[in-house]
Amino acid sequence: MLGPRPSIALATVLLASASAAGETAGQEPLDFERYRETIEPIFLADRGGWGPGRAPCVTCHSEQGTPLRLQRLRETAGGDVYWSEEDSRRNFEVVSRLVTPGDPDRSRLLRKALVVPEGGAALHVGGKFFESKSDPEWQAMADWVAAADPVERPAPPRLDFDFFRDCVQKMYLDKRPGDVECIHCHETGVRGFARHIPEGRDFWNQEESRGNFAITRRYVEPGEPMMSRLLTHPLAPAAGGDYFHGGPRRWDSTDDPEWQMLAAWVRGETPECLVGQADDPGGSRE
Repeated sequence: MLGPRPSIALATVLLASASAAGETAGQEPLDFERYRETIEPIFLADRGGWGPGRAPCVTCHSEQGTPLRLQRLRETAGGDVYWSEEDSRRNFEVVSRLVTPGDPDRSRLLRKALVVPEGGAALHVGGKFFESKSDPEWQAMADWVAAADPVERPAPPRLDFDFFRDCVQKMYLDKRPGDVECIHCHETGVRGFARHIPEGRDFWNQEESRGNFAITRRYVEPGEPMMSRLLTHPLAPAAGGDYFHGGPRRWDSTDDPEWQMLAAWVRGETPECLVGQADDPGGSRE
């Protein structure tokens, strides 16, 4: 149940959140008050269990480094959970990047949990729980998005495949002391972005690299390193990483040269390859 909220002063302009929604002069931005009263409760709704596709959205989206990275819930003395106004504004900034104002059908937020025959995205790790666009929750989100004027947004940066092939993949094979290589867990299954290398070779060929790249891209949000699971899953929670990762924490800090290299690649740059270099000068390895 959503707990008490502090009073919110009326304002004619949403300052920080308006820029996240892409507001320009003369346009009606995404409405924060409507978002807080109508959209956030959807993230808290009980889906009937705790398995994939059945848990409340916040269960995964406050713990994992997905593009929909929500603030962790607060709790009252009576056990009710809620977000403060500050939390909600941070959530609003994140959510605003995942919708196309004025166009619900092109909004990632609305397509992820919608079944494919109705126009939903092909993949949502949390499963599908909107069977049609007539679902009241889906309609509530669609109405909120449709009420905002369309906004032109720049295209996200392009991820350099050659850099991925020649450098990022090296990280999948690199072993840090006391840890296991990424390929140890990620060479099979739906999260297999480092597929098994055929006998007689020690690296992937062009076709295999393309396959690894296609899967890796699911875990990268171009232009947004801290919204990219490839960078947040193995990052220590104290540095902003996900609260759970089945494997080791490869980076203790975002200052780690290797993490910085990946962040630059996610931003569309082609940096120097620094695989194997750690934040600690004594941690560098061949």
